[in-house]
Amino acid sequence: MSKDFIPAAKPIIGDEERAAVDAVLRSGMLAQGAEVAAFEQEFSQVLLDGRAAVAVNSGTAGLHLGLLAAGVGPGDEVIVPSFTFAATANSVALTGATPVFADIELDHYCLDPEHVESLVTERTKGIMPVHLYGHPANMAALTAIAEKHGIAIYEDAAQAHGATIDGKPVGTFGTFAMFSLYPTKNMTSGEGGMVSTGDAEVERLLRLLRNQGMERQYENEVVGFNARMTNLHAAIGRVQLTKVDGWTKTRQANAQFFDANLRGVGVPAVADGAVHVYHQYTITVPEDRDGFVRALKEEHQVGCGVYYPIPNHRLPSFNRTEDLPNTEKAAAAVLSLPVHPSLDDEDRERVVTAVNTVAKAGA
Repeated sequence: MSKDFIPAAKPIIGDEERAAVDAVLRSGMLAQGAEVAAFEQEFSQVLLDGRAAVAVNSGTAGLHLGLLAAGVGPGDEVIVPSFTFAATANSVALTGATPVFADIELDHYCLDPEHVESLVTERTKGIMPVHLYGHPANMAALTAIAEKHGIAIYEDAAQAHGATIDGKPVGTFGTFAMFSLYPTKNMTSGEGGMVSTGDAEVERLLRLLRNQGMERQYENEVVGFNARMTNLHAAIGRVQLTKVDGWTKTRQANAQFFDANLRGVGVPAVADGAVHVYHQYTITVPEDRDGFVRALKEEHQVGCGVYYPIPNHRLPSFNRTEDLPNTEKAAAAVLSLPVHPSLDDEDRERVVTAVNTVAKAGA
């Protein structure tokens, strides 16, 4: 049996991506241009049922510019989960608005609608669900709350390319949605983000904000940023877009194998009507999660990750004291296993054997 280390995540870059980048380099047109426009159009058709897509240079930039384009600013509140990557709350704070931290439900690690509704005030501008680990949030309940209170939905779909709920793709519910294209996501452009919107004015503002406030050169309409995606990154993304559906099916097959064979740990649940795309395959460990991690890595050469060990509200950057019991429970127990499409049959067996051995030893 091979003892090569199995990484927790692994970007897949092939000859097609290299050839696409080389073609851009030969063209001499490296900055935002035709490749970016084509990537936006193709992303829209493949993942968003035709909803407009605007490419930017990172997922965080996508959230920040999306919020600004939606009119979020000082004096506003946006309800966010604390159990997520810090970029979710950071993007709200960067607008001058206040992130209000809500608890999650433990089955799928997404916003708990009941707690969200209890946090709505006259200052609430919107709700930002995160489709965490590739599982869609409870959009029916969250949309009903938003409509009841006359507030917006902004989706953080960074980890959920191709996920659906009740047949509707994530990224098509809110005023805007952001998809990350970081190297370890289900598809990548090397670095970057894609923002979707069904609002023509929000789309126009996004395009202005990413390009120093200009639609036409030197005619700056608003104060903007340099958040453009390059043709180099878009060329990678266009190739990856042709592969992401197949990779998703492989992730789902790997997840099904783990579901059927893991013992002594909690395996991820999938809500009725949801299609999980398994950016992460996240188990729960009953006790001594950190010891479990060490044993997998050191004794079995199986990589894994803890996403996220410190809830956002307790980070030094926010230093808040909200009581979020489900968030705290998840942060202490979750552990994500390799589920990426690079796994072969031997790798999958090794992961199962390792987890079951460590779980049995700790029982």
